[in-house]
Amino acid sequence: MCRHETPCPPAYAPGREAARPIASQPEQGWSLLCNGVVLFEDTGELLPDGRAVPPHRPPVASAGPVVRPAAQPAMAVSGSWP
Repeated sequence: MCRHETPCPPAYAPGREAARPIASQPEQGWSLLCNGVVLFEDTGELLPDGRAVPPHRPPVASAGPVVRPAAQPAMAVSGSWP
């Protein structure tokens, strides 16, 4: 289907999302790639044979563990002020 000088990956190849878009509706969240794959903005895909590929976003990178300050001991409360 692709007629680009460097052919785009076929619809069933692992790198199929690298194919060039030939139509898109960004307000609806999808693009049609030249290999016949419909790519959705949530990274889900619809293959030319009708099979759906669920979204596969990479996990969000963490900046590291959350470090919370140690709890301070409660101050004793006396009945009168000095």
